[in-house]
Amino acid sequence: MDLFSTLLDQPISLLPYDGDVDYFGEIISLGDSDYYFHRLLNNIDWRCDQAIIFGKTIETKRKVAWHAAECFSYTYSNITKTALPFTDDLLSLKALVERHSGETYNSCLLNLYHSGEEGMAWHSDGEDDLKDQGAIASLSFGAERKFAFKHKQSKEVFSLPLKAGSLLVMKGPTQQYWLHRLPPTKLIKGARINLTFRTIVKA
Repeated sequence: MDLFSTLLDQPISLLPYDGDVDYFGEIISLGDSDYYFHRLLNNIDWRCDQAIIFGKTIETKRKVAWHAAECFSYTYSNITKTALPFTDDLLSLKALVERHSGETYNSCLLNLYHSGEEGMAWHSDGEDDLKDQGAIASLSFGAERKFAFKHKQSKEVFSLPLKAGSLLVMKGPTQQYWLHRLPPTKLIKGARINLTFRTIVKA
């Protein structure tokens, strides 16, 4: 049996040490996943992501959106974003993720990758705006993509495929000790939407 291709009775703990990452499998059926993919693709106000590198503002092909329960500000890559309100679709998906993960979230950073050639470099989500060691829940729609972890000291690498409708939750000291990335590939032509539910802590 492929452990990464179905809804699991119990989540799989992925990291051998220095972190807490649970993989829940596909918590949404393929039909519902397709429905939400098209709803999100067409109803979210997608914008090119920005970053300030060596004082220069660059834009990525990957697009993002930032939604939350309040008008939270969130700063990463030296750019500050102000949240839009949750949509009804995002509230439904947040409730589903909370039920499976046993965690609560007040915000969501959405990512749109138009094809496999768009990805994310090695990074960790350790911004000051985020709850310390709080859970970050990643819900995937659209094309299946490989997701990878690398330990910051040992350089050990672990990866798994994230299929449409699958849920992965990172929490505890994971961001302190592990990097993660979405490797680009020319083999995948389809688009992927990724929702990352998180908890912003007010200053």
